[in-house]
Amino acid sequence: MSLVTETNQQYYQGAQPFLIPATGINQEFTTTFDTDLVFGNFDPNNVDYALNNFKIYTSATGLPGSFTEYTSSYTVTNNVIKVDGSLTINHYLVVQLKTLDGGKYGDSAAGTGFDAFGNTVEENYGDYEYITLNDAIDNFMVGYVGDGKILQNAKKSDVLFFAKRSLQEFSYDTLKSIHSQELTVPASLSVILPQDYVNYVRVSRIDELGIKRIIYPVNNLTINPYNNLIQDSSGVPTQDNFGENLEGTSITEDRWKNANLNLLNFNLLNNFDDFAYWWNLYGFDGNFNTGKLYGLDPQTSQINGWFSMNHREGKMSFSNELANKLIVLEDSSGKTPITSKPVEFNEVLKFIVCSLPKTVCAVPTFSPVDLLIETFTAFLYSPLGINLSSKSLFILDDKKEFLTSAI
Repeated sequence: MSLVTETNQQYYQGAQPFLIPATGINQEFTTTFDTDLVFGNFDPNNVDYALNNFKIYTSATGLPGSFTEYTSSYTVTNNVIKVDGSLTINHYLVVQLKTLDGGKYGDSAAGTGFDAFGNTVEENYGDYEYITLNDAIDNFMVGYVGDGKILQNAKKSDVLFFAKRSLQEFSYDTLKSIHSQELTVPASLSVILPQDYVNYVRVSRIDELGIKRIIYPVNNLTINPYNNLIQDSSGVPTQDNFGENLEGTSITEDRWKNANLNLLNFNLLNNFDDFAYWWNLYGFDGNFNTGKLYGLDPQTSQINGWFSMNHREGKMSFSNELANKLIVLEDSSGKTPITSKPVEFNEVLKFIVCSLPKTVCAVPTFSPVDLLIETFTAFLYSPLGINLSSKSLFILDDKKEFLTSAI
């Protein structure tokens, strides 16, 4: 696991203060946040200023309420801020990452807009759980490449390629990759699937109290036909001038869109006509035991609504009572982690890094490229580390015995 490198103030407030060491121009201040500074422009009137993920404040005393935003010329390179103008010795300069509450150095009460509003600080919360792919690769290069190690030599670019390739495969099955989106169902009753969508996990309607109400899949209730063929009077599909089948709109989807859903979930207490429909349909004729089913079907014994997958249009469709309702879509993502994104530490580093076949380890002329593939495959897929502590990395020494060393 990576070391804690931020101070409490950096982590919780997203702020790093500096005491200005001298009076003069072109002074540099190096930030040590786990989050890299993103710099667009120093001038609030420049459109690129909005790209900044931080703001700079200065104060002569450092007391609360005495800070003002610094908007004179400065540049940022590799997290080093170079202030072009003159600063005064023993004054204070604070770098504030953007946060949901605006930070403590602006002037929220005055409504001047000097606060550092954003979510950069919040995105960093909990990052101790993760290790970057760059760190994993660096660890691999130190531990397994060099004289007397598994690999005599290997290019870091090769290691990067196979690490990303392994993670791409691994992400489909094991990495935590559940995303959620808050959406409003439009009048069309369909929402577009997320760009990195693989499969849905859960779909919920959010009621007026913010409570999550599970929306059920339609399953055997209805379907979104993939092809809606236009037929002639004999039932034969018709074709266009290019010999391709003509298609129209789906009658099934239209009927479902306009369905009286009270007839499905038996929500009839306030609608006599619907109750009469059920009475006549099942021929009760006063005998309530005729045709009665014992036990409830959860799919139809609820009033939260239904959703279906419309693979023809790449959308998720909803029943009509969900129009203009707030929903949350939880889905599994196929997005591949890259070097600038965190990789789940608990799901990756606890696997055995070098559980290679003994015959492979014993052959000194084995191809380094093949060895890299084998190593990273074992690094990601070995089941032996599933129940092991996530704070330990298991390695193989020269005697091929497993040793444990705390990260």
